[in-house]
Amino acid sequence: MRREQTGPEQRLWLELRAKRFAGAKFRRQVVIGSYIADFACHTPTKLIVKVDGETHVERKAYDAGRTIYLREQGYEVLRFTNGEVMAHLDGVLLMIQEALQLPLSPTLSPEGEREKGA
Repeated sequence: MRREQTGPEQRLWLELRAKRFAGAKFRRQVVIGSYIADFACHTPTKLIVKVDGETHVERKAYDAGRTIYLREQGYEVLRFTNGEVMAHLDGVLLMIQEALQLPLSPTLSPEGEREKGA
């Protein structure tokens, strides 16, 4: 874990912390399995927000594996680049807000069982 946040992470954290954003409780640098999520919210939906720097361009396979693992744990994963956070913070926040309004669990079938593949 890093002690110091990057500039883009710090900027986004100022918007997300202390239930300021849509009443959602975000935590930063959350350990999930062998991964660390930049920001994680558990209610109203399980959401992880990642802010990727330039080093992630060379780590696409690693990032894809991490995203698969986190989704298997029930999280929705949103990824933004440093540039997106710095230049388009309002758009980033809008996408996070939309993701927070997703249902908590997959759609249930009429019989009350989870649909296969959901």
